[in-house]
Amino acid sequence: MCTGKCARFVGLSLIPLSLICIVANALLLVPNGQTTWTKDHLSLQVWLMAGFVGGGLMVLCPGISAVRAGGKGCCGAGCCGNRCRMLRSVFCSAIGLLGAIYCLSVSGTGLRIGPQCLMNGSWDYHFQDTAGSYLLNRTQWNLCLEPPDVVLWNVTLFSLLVAASCLEILLCGVQLVNASIGVLCGDCRRKQGSSQ
Repeated sequence: MCTGKCARFVGLSLIPLSLICIVANALLLVPNGQTTWTKDHLSLQVWLMAGFVGGGLMVLCPGISAVRAGGKGCCGAGCCGNRCRMLRSVFCSAIGLLGAIYCLSVSGTGLRIGPQCLMNGSWDYHFQDTAGSYLLNRTQWNLCLEPPDVVLWNVTLFSLLVAASCLEILLCGVQLVNASIGVLCGDCRRKQGSSQ
C-alpha cells in the first residue's frame, strides 16, 4: 500500500476515534445524564480530561494531518511538498501517540479505582482497595447510592476510552512508521500518476 493511501486510511480512522473520546469524556462529567454531582463528587480521573485532551484533541490533530498527508493538496504538488506533509505527520503522530497513552493510563486507572460515590453515608472511592475486582462483581455496583448507576456509567465510558485509546496508539504508531517511510521514499501514487 502506498504511504499516501495508508496515511489517508489511518487519518480517517483516527478522526472518529478522537471524537468518540471527546464525547465519552463529556458524558463522564454528567453521571447518569445529570449535573447534580458535577461540582463536588466526580472522580479525579474524570477531571483529568484524558478523553477530551489526550485521546481527543491530541489525536484529532494527527488524524487531520494524516488525511492531508495522504491527499493531493496545493502544498504537495510534487515530491518535496508531499515529503513536507509526511514530515509534519511524523511530528503530529508522535504527539497523538503521547495523547493516546495518556488517555489509556488515566482511563485504566479510573477503571481500577472506580468512581467516587456515596456508600454507607460517606463519599469516597469505595472500590479503590479491590484492585479492580469490583468490575466482575456487579452486585457491588448497587452499593453506591449516589449518583445513581454511577458505577455502570463509569465502567462503560472508561472501558470505551480504554478501547479507543488502544486503537489510537496502534494507528498513531502505524502512521509514525508510514510517514517516516513517506519522508524518506516519497509517495508511490505520484509516480503512478505521472506515468499516465
